[in-house]
Amino acid sequence: MAINTATAAPSRFLQLLADEQRWRLLQELALSDRKVSELTDLVEKPQNLVSYHLASLRNAGIVSSRRSSADQRDTYYRIDLRRCADLLRSVGSALQPGLRLDVIPPRTPNGRHPRRKPSVLFLCTGNSARSQMAEALLEHHSGGTIRARSAGSHPKPLHPNAVRMMAERGIDISKQPSKHLDRFAEARFDRVITLCDKVREICPEFPGAAAVIHWSMPDPDSAGATSESSYEAFARTAEELESRIPFLISELISA
Repeated sequence: MAINTATAAPSRFLQLLADEQRWRLLQELALSDRKVSELTDLVEKPQNLVSYHLASLRNAGIVSSRRSSADQRDTYYRIDLRRCADLLRSVGSALQPGLRLDVIPPRTPNGRHPRRKPSVLFLCTGNSARSQMAEALLEHHSGGTIRARSAGSHPKPLHPNAVRMMAERGIDISKQPSKHLDRFAEARFDRVITLCDKVREICPEFPGAAAVIHWSMPDPDSAGATSESSYEAFARTAEELESRIPFLISELISA
């Protein structure tokens, strides 16, 4: 069933979600970006059926795919949580305006920080762009209620466009050092998030990590250090991180 949610009635969107297999796929993708082979194992259905349902979800604009940078034969699928939130809000208001669901920013009781801060480690290859930006954005948007760290498998100097992109958002990361992931080998985190397909393949085990999840994001540095296309790539990276991080914050603060 192909449903274009840009023009479909709310009832058609609900029909899309009503299928048990599509719902299970969305549940798995809400946890982590996945390859088709992984989804096939998780939902215990044949690949042709999983691919069929993924195509329906892609057509609806709530799932997208990206070729793996580690193995070009693989494709990662990700859920667009912001798009899902928009569609669910529209479904409620279409039935009755008072049923419009709004995403409320998470707050700790009485405005105070939780007794123990949740902690997140972001990993990529160079710890020069994606993971540094993710660390800064999570700390910033959580208002200090979440402790964020970042590291890389092959650290290299901080990219100037990463510094520039964060500065445009009022965040100074210019003094942040690049770190090797071995530095955190004995540290405990609530979430370890790999942002690079290559790093995901070699990610070590961390003690006590509640979840190791994957956000498949391309390296923004591949366009070149000083070109306009590089700046645009970093802008896309920041935008994607900002579309994911609010939902991570809600998950961690409400846990």
